[in-house]
Amino acid sequence: MVSLGCPKNLVDSERILTKLRSDGYQLSGDYSGADVVLVNTCGFLDSAKEESLEAIGEAIAENGRVIVTGCMGKEAETIRTRFPDVLAVTGAHQYEEVVGAVHTAAPMPPSAYLNLVPESGLKLTPRHYSYLKISEGCNHRCSFCIIPSLRGDLVSRRPDAILREAEKLVAAGTKELLVISQDTSAYGIDIRKEPRMWKDREVVPHMTDLARELGRIAPWVRLHYVYPYPHVDSVIPLMAEGLVLPYLDIPFQHASRSVLKAMRRPANEAKVLERIKGWREICPDIAIRSTFVVGFPGETADDFEYLMDWLDEAQLDRVGAFRFEPVEGAAANDLPGAVPEEVKEERYARLMEKTAAISAAKLQAKVGRTLDVILDAVDEEGGATGRSTADAPEIDGEVFLRDAGHLSQGDIVAIEIEDADEHDLYGVPVGQADRIV
Repeated sequence: MVSLGCPKNLVDSERILTKLRSDGYQLSGDYSGADVVLVNTCGFLDSAKEESLEAIGEAIAENGRVIVTGCMGKEAETIRTRFPDVLAVTGAHQYEEVVGAVHTAAPMPPSAYLNLVPESGLKLTPRHYSYLKISEGCNHRCSFCIIPSLRGDLVSRRPDAILREAEKLVAAGTKELLVISQDTSAYGIDIRKEPRMWKDREVVPHMTDLARELGRIAPWVRLHYVYPYPHVDSVIPLMAEGLVLPYLDIPFQHASRSVLKAMRRPANEAKVLERIKGWREICPDIAIRSTFVVGFPGETADDFEYLMDWLDEAQLDRVGAFRFEPVEGAAANDLPGAVPEEVKEERYARLMEKTAAISAAKLQAKVGRTLDVILDAVDEEGGATGRSTADAPEIDGEVFLRDAGHLSQGDIVAIEIEDADEHDLYGVPVGQADRIV
């Protein structure tokens, strides 16, 4: 399995592999040992599509028997034109079609019922953290995005099904649940009148209710892809109580009203700044991460300077940025005012320089503090790498530890922070015996 793209794609890969494992198949660690190769593609940007096509080409060159699935499945003709030997092409989260294609390409082995699968399913992440997908699709029609055409409109999972999966993951060793979807804040709006019984109580399909219940199941619960609807405010007290990690991943994309309007996103950046201030008053340790697009069609020098000033005021903890890139099928491609590539590069560099300085100052302020850290790896020399509550795996910073050889991957321990740089922290464990979860 070659899984590309976002964590939502990773969850799709896990579901496919879990079904195939229950059918008696085994996962090969390399191309040469596989009867068939699955490539789960990303099609969000043209650069991601090219990466997917390169992965398909590599799989064909190394193995020859390839099934393609994922977001690029919508472009089956493109894939087959370039790679006529692919065995099958299916779209995003079309699990049955993928499994059926594998059955055709490599018939099920005998005595499949003898092959046991963990109740929590197969995972592509380390044992101590898991992605938990709560919905598919999106109801927004942002001009730069083609996700709705790839994955459809919002379809929320039943809350009891989500909580049952969370319970199984925690029983299997998960310490941190990373809640993902295309729009986590919109969870349940399509099934809002369908509450479900969980344990001895009724759970409403709503982000706040779900977050509260998840906080009762897992030590750490981290919310991703949160659109800043008004009801997000009700989650902040859960963070202050310790039920949910004090962390919000909100893709603001820009701050200029004119750019946000062209993006077809709400242009209420002033109110957002007020809300961020209010969130920090309720939960001072809250970490806010976001992503921004520079060089969007029509973005003027004044628009970009407004964004830079907004970032000065917002003081976000973690920031990622993208240079605008046309995506086939996106409405933004037809907008006037294309920004020259050299201007995009200059703006991108300035934004990243500013946000790195903000990050460095925020991290320096943590020196001398004691923070809870989850360990991702422990080496033989006594060092370890982990993450604080402000750091999601793969996308944020890390905490590098010394004198941690007595600890294990997945431990959540108190760490005294000794140093910091632009993105990472450095520290040493304290009080290990009574702080391990």
